[in-house]
Amino acid sequence: MKILKNTENFNLTDIFECGQCFRFKKTENGGYEGAAYGKYLRVYQENDKICFDTTAEDFDNVWYDYFDLGRDYKQIYNLLRRDEVLKKASDFCPGLRILKQEPFECLISYIISQNNNIPRIKKIIERLCGFFGEKINDEIYAFPSAEKLAGLTVSDLGVIKSGFRAKYILDAAKKIHSGEIDLDLIYGLNTADGAAYLKKINGVGDKVSGCVMLFGYNKLDAFPVDVWIKKVLEKYYPDYPANCDFGDYSGVANAYLFYYERNNKLKVKDI
Repeated sequence: MKILKNTENFNLTDIFECGQCFRFKKTENGGYEGAAYGKYLRVYQENDKICFDTTAEDFDNVWYDYFDLGRDYKQIYNLLRRDEVLKKASDFCPGLRILKQEPFECLISYIISQNNNIPRIKKIIERLCGFFGEKINDEIYAFPSAEKLAGLTVSDLGVIKSGFRAKYILDAAKKIHSGEIDLDLIYGLNTADGAAYLKKINGVGDKVSGCVMLFGYNKLDAFPVDVWIKKVLEKYYPDYPANCDFGDYSGVANAYLFYYERNNKLKVKDI
C-alpha cells in the first residue's frame, strides 16, 4: 500500500469520470479499480489521503507517472482560472488530472470512441480485453498487444461488437506491429507533427489523433475537438481560435470544459 497525503488538485471522480480513460470502474467504497500497462490497481481516497493498493515497485514504475504526480496541477488550475468560463468549469472538477496512458491502448480506445458514447465504449474495450488480453486477475485482463490484434481478422473482432471500427482497429495494429508506424517516435515530435503522423492510420482524424496526443503522450497543448467541445466553443468562444488561447495547457482546459459541459448543460439521456 502506498499512501500520499496532502495532494492538492487530485480527485478520483474528476480523473476517472471526465471521459479520458475507459478501464477503471468505481468500487463500493467510492474508490476505483482497473488496469494499465498490464498492471492492476485499486485506488481510493480518504479525506486528504490517496491510497494506492499496489506494490512500491509498481507505484514508482507505473502509477506515479500514470497519474502525472510529478506535475504541479495547482499551478495549471490557477493559471487557467483567469478565463471566466474556465473558472466555472474548473470549480466543478478541480481535482482533474491528465493521465499518461499507454499510447497503443489510448489509440485503439479512441478509434473505438468514434461516433460512440462512453458506456458503450467501455463495454467494447472490456470485451476486447476479455477476449484477446492476458489475464491479470479473476476479473481483469490486460489490454491486448499490437502483435495479438494484428493477427486477427474483422470476423474475429465480431465478438467485441465494435461495428465499422473493427477495420480501423486492425489497420492500426498491423501498421504498428509491422513497424510502419513507430509509436515511440512520437515522443520526440511536437503535437502537430505527432498528430499528423498518426493520421497515416486509417480512421484516425483530427479528433482521435488529438486525444492520443493528449491522453497517450501527455502533450498538454493538444486540444482535440469532438461534438461536445464543438458545442462548448460555439456557446462560449464563438470566435475560436481568435482571442482564445489556452497555451501550453490547452489540453487541461479542454478536459475541464468537456467534463463540465457534459455533466451540467445537456440532458442526462444525451450523455
